[in-house]
Amino acid sequence: MSDSSPTAEPGWLAKAAAWLTPRRLRAQALLLALCAWGVCAADFATPGFFDRAGNLKFQDFLPLYVSARWIAAGRSAELYDQGVVASEIRTIIGEPAGTRLPNLYGPHVGLAFVPLARFSFPVAARVWVTFSLVLYFACIWMIWRSCPSLQPHGRLVATAAAAFPPLFHFFVRGQISVLVLACFVAAFLAFRSDRPWLAGIALGLLVFKPQFLVAVPLVLLLARAWESFGGLVVSAAAQFGLAWMYFGSAVMRSYFETLWHVSRWIGAAELSLAPIQMHSLRSFWTLLIPWPQLALGLYLLTSVVGIAVAAAVWKSASPIALRFSALTLAAVLVNPHLFVYDLVVIAPALLLIVNWILRDPNHASSNALRLLTYLAFVLPLFGPLSRWTHLQLSVPAFAVLLWVLWRCLSSAAEEKPGHKLAPNESRVV
Repeated sequence: MSDSSPTAEPGWLAKAAAWLTPRRLRAQALLLALCAWGVCAADFATPGFFDRAGNLKFQDFLPLYVSARWIAAGRSAELYDQGVVASEIRTIIGEPAGTRLPNLYGPHVGLAFVPLARFSFPVAARVWVTFSLVLYFACIWMIWRSCPSLQPHGRLVATAAAAFPPLFHFFVRGQISVLVLACFVAAFLAFRSDRPWLAGIALGLLVFKPQFLVAVPLVLLLARAWESFGGLVVSAAAQFGLAWMYFGSAVMRSYFETLWHVSRWIGAAELSLAPIQMHSLRSFWTLLIPWPQLALGLYLLTSVVGIAVAAAVWKSASPIALRFSALTLAAVLVNPHLFVYDLVVIAPALLLIVNWILRDPNHASSNALRLLTYLAFVLPLFGPLSRWTHLQLSVPAFAVLLWVLWRCLSSAAEEKPGHKLAPNESRVV
């Protein structure tokens, strides 16, 4: 436990934190889960490929399904011919999809889904989303098991996990965000077991969604976490190297060309709606600032600040739970292409922070962290409002949460300037 003493706080902050009782949180989570999954059940009750609202069921899984079928049939050369992809999708569902669904994943990702290519698309999609849900709750369970102060609140954690807004989005779209979550959870468990090299390997696996590796390697590099950084580089290079060996140079060049010119394959309607579905600094400034060059400059500037803050937290001797939470928040904030379904990756960070709050409820930053974790959980629900407000509220919540983590750690260092913790010391600050 920390020996820090509480300091004066704004009255409204203490009142807001006090309002967030376990009973209220459980009731809100249960209501949110019932509403979200009730709507999902009603929408998906219609027969066929489209839900009640006219959206293609599990639409984001369709390009991966097509990739898996072509790899199984020896047609890897056509993986990134987006016209052929669209034609194949039309053949599968019997009519145009209504939106462009380009294949933007590496060929090795499609290779992993080849076992599902033998089934029809509806069956393959149901198998995948069922597996995704099992893996999601397994990840939540593993993090919960590592949080002693959360042990008495198992029902609340389970209910909140079911109500987490990104879960609903990655389910209905058939996304593979749960694999990103699994990489982060594996990395945390490896760090917790004092295996930084293995943690780096787990983080390097994120290269299948390369936008998640914008901030992470820079944070590790600045923090001089050489073992983790080395494991990440080796893991990412091995993944691409093996894919290159299996598929050949032509396919890999087509993949990189597709990523570089992604705007060619996404329609104007999708591009205009994308920022309101995204929750990172890039989309925040794009929505808020009408001048693209200024918005890009502010994104780069704030990303540098976020990476520097996360690196400072990582270099500290604070508990791995808080250091890893800062790393996760930086990965989310700096990500240039983060949709709401990818926010499942912050679930472990929120659990770890709440566990720390429960362990040290009298810390000066406890109330602020309590309120910010609540906002980080609930604000992704209000993303569509940014179409009119041009303000994505979730992003400032993530940024302030990262800043408060840094402030509470730096304030603890100021309280004990003569005491330098050993790298493996587990004091909670």
